[in-house]
Amino acid sequence: MNLKDKVVIITGATSGIGEACALIFGRKGAKIVITGRNKEKLNRSSKLLLDNGIEVLSVLADAASEQDNKQIAEESLARFGKIDILINNAGISMRALFEDLDLEVFHKVMDTNFWGTVYATKYCLPEILKSKGSIIGISSINGFRGTPARTAYTASKYAMNGFFESLRTEIMNQGVHVMVVAPGFTASNIRNSALTADGKTQGESPRDEAKMMTAEEVAQEILKASLKRKRDLVLTKQGKLVVLLNKWIPGIMDGVVYREMAKEKDSPFR
Repeated sequence: MNLKDKVVIITGATSGIGEACALIFGRKGAKIVITGRNKEKLNRSSKLLLDNGIEVLSVLADAASEQDNKQIAEESLARFGKIDILINNAGISMRALFEDLDLEVFHKVMDTNFWGTVYATKYCLPEILKSKGSIIGISSINGFRGTPARTAYTASKYAMNGFFESLRTEIMNQGVHVMVVAPGFTASNIRNSALTADGKTQGESPRDEAKMMTAEEVAQEILKASLKRKRDLVLTKQGKLVVLLNKWIPGIMDGVVYREMAKEKDSPFR
């Protein structure tokens, strides 16, 4: 697929994987629509794309808002007249034991990660059906294997995976490409901004970010997989191994995952 003049919407594109995708898809000739909740960050990302010669429309929008997602589709159509690719990237994480977790935090994670994906897909789907384009969901290894102290995040990613599997089957004969991307640990600000039990941001990553894939490396893999119209993309050797082993020895993996996550700095496990 040639990306020249394709219209690509990327939610949550003011940092990390989303911003990296905007740059990489834009450099291939696509027209980019980026969204974000923070106006200052959105303007900074928009300027970065413009400085790289990329045509961009920035839309101030909260992924958790149905109306904002409708607005994203409407503004994209008003500016470019079509929608070819939707990358559902907007997401937040959390880190706290479920017994300590304020349920408002659980709702917030689900509203952004799962419902945000549903809303964006709902309002972009009619145009993507016309263009026989692509719908891409940035999920996680957590969508295949749950991790302790991340119950809401895991639930949101499992829900996303199930949603896309069902949708893919519904429209499989209409020429639309649906892909689920499961990055492994990726160096980004998602752990810094992860929510704690009471909804405050964590502030500092509990893992060594230097040992992770970069957002640019992940975006490059997403680009390649989207051009090949792959069904699934699971990244990193560790991620692929976890997905495989969880299918065959889930009971053993419970212990393996617990011990691995308990090693994190300031682990909430008592």
